[in-house]
Amino acid sequence: MSTRTAHQAKKRDDAEDADGTDELTAVQAALAAEHAAVYGYGVVGGRIAAGRRKEAMAAYDAHRARRDALHREVRDLGGTPQAAAAAYELPFPVPDAAAAVRLAAELEDRLAAVYADLVRAGGRARRREAAGALREAAVRAVRWRGGGVAFPGLVERAAAAAPSGSEDGSAGAL
Repeated sequence: MSTRTAHQAKKRDDAEDADGTDELTAVQAALAAEHAAVYGYGVVGGRIAAGRRKEAMAAYDAHRARRDALHREVRDLGGTPQAAAAAYELPFPVPDAAAAVRLAAELEDRLAAVYADLVRAGGRARRREAAGALREAAVRAVRWRGGGVAFPGLVERAAAAAPSGSEDGSAGAL
């Protein structure tokens, strides 16, 4: 590929990446989901069994890093990054290690759904990054749950994944 052709391709990618409000909205949603995941993994870390504590800490660190990257991406798109809430409503009580494992899987399922939306809304480079984040969330969910789904991140899957211990499935929950 010539230098001129490569430059034109880069301009097309940049134009796709600067798609507008849909992309910014999807990046903001991913940032909000990562804020919630960081909070949720704080709860997981407080309840998880010692044998899975390293796994929980690795996920916590990964979500903090992705949250920080999304914060920068929102700014790069001309937006004001959404701040984390002081606290988040958990989707179900987390009194023990088993519930902590369920919460971790639920967090990853919800993140996969948000990243699936970002894959749809993002430009070429952002789609690639969002697809990677979706894959990572799906893999972590499988590790926590012990099994997976065919198409992680689909809305239909998220509705079917509501934990049996949830009281009301509030929309504002983690």
